Amino acid sequence: VGTSGNVSVRSADGCLVSPSAIPPHLVDAAAVVALDHDGTPIGPGIPTTEWRIHRDLYDRFPQAQAIVHMHSTYAVALACLREDLPSFHYMVGKAGGDVIRCAEYATYGTQALSDNIIVALGDRRACLMANHGMLAYAETMPKAQALAVEVENLCRQYLIARAAGSPVLLSDEQMLDARTRFARYGTPASRD
Repeated sequence: VGTSGNVSVRSADGCLVSPSAIPPHLVDAAAVVALDHDGTPIGPGIPTTEWRIHRDLYDRFPQAQAIVHMHSTYAVALACLREDLPSFHYMVGKAGGDVIRCAEYATYGTQALSDNIIVALGDRRACLMANHGMLAYAETMPKAQALAVEVENLCRQYLIARAAGSPVLLSDEQMLDARTRFARYGTPASRD
């Protein structure tokens, strides 16, 4: 909605990020901002206010090649409750753990927010951001987008389930089994 959210891809020099204060439908290749490894812009343009998140995640997670941060409705709703997304559905494991954690609140665009996100991610590839939104990373932009959409869908399903009652959570063993299967998903071994 409007100019909320941002995306980036890793580059040889650092990363390419979406610009600040430009609605997505007006962003073209010329508007994309290149940042070096320290987060300093290379060339013209003003990077997203969340550039620190992108810089820090690429530094901390070598497997991250693309990042999607969005203020999607259901992820924001759950993040405003400052709750983790628990193991109510095996697809939570797509983010790499038994729960999708909610990062502690910090003002947007600050180093504190970036630090909180890194803590919440830990060994996972997605997190909620308290009173803010959500973030996902992956090896490609299509995979990062797909994971972000999946997290939004899971937040929607969880909030609907909670409105109807108390969702039954999967056990640690059941979630481990699902994550093990995800590691083989789309390979010949997935037929096992």
